[in-house]
Amino acid sequence: MTQKLSVEADWYYAMQEFDYAYRNGSAGGSPTIRTHMRTVRDRLAKALAADPAVESPEPKTKPVQAHLERALDNGLDGVMRSMIKAIDNVKSSLAWEYGYERMPRHIVTKYAYAELLGPSGPVVWPDLVLGLVLFAPRATYPAHCHEGITESYLSLSGHWSENDTGVYAPGSMVLNLPGHTHTITTAGREPVLLAYAWTGDRDSLAHPAMKFSRRSNRARPARGA
Repeated sequence: MTQKLSVEADWYYAMQEFDYAYRNGSAGGSPTIRTHMRTVRDRLAKALAADPAVESPEPKTKPVQAHLERALDNGLDGVMRSMIKAIDNVKSSLAWEYGYERMPRHIVTKYAYAELLGPSGPVVWPDLVLGLVLFAPRATYPAHCHEGITESYLSLSGHWSENDTGVYAPGSMVLNLPGHTHTITTAGREPVLLAYAWTGDRDSLAHPAMKFSRRSNRARPARGA
């Protein structure tokens, strides 16, 4: 069933939490991150003003969902608790995906993403993609990059690292520019839940392209990683 966003209160408030995070969160003094945050909130503001359709997806499950409740519970103790509560209200309607025809064996039980807003919905909008990524403890997401897409991760729950350059906790934001190769690892005791935002042109968002660092390892694109 299709409804307008203004009618679907839980989805509307979830979108409001993204707006708040990208409007009031810190860019850490980085003009590049600040510009990306402005782009996200401007595109999201246009979406909210247009009152787009919300298409109820068929819920899809993946093994990593066994860690979702723990990730949400942990997030309630952190600075992102308001967004965590909003996500909890829509969790039963999420369609978790891999994004690959063939998943690397070591990550098949430790990763999945769920799109919230974008060309494919559930909140249907062509100029921005927002979603969630869930990782189990001790996960390693292989080195990859996105072509034509600027990506940010907003840490909601758990501790993780990108390219072994730092440890990120709830409230942290990490920016990946188009073509930037990155690997994600998670700590050994707790799951990690990230929100993500993608900006780019409409074709790139509708047909995202991802490249693994190994030339022979190409796959269908995965959103949110």
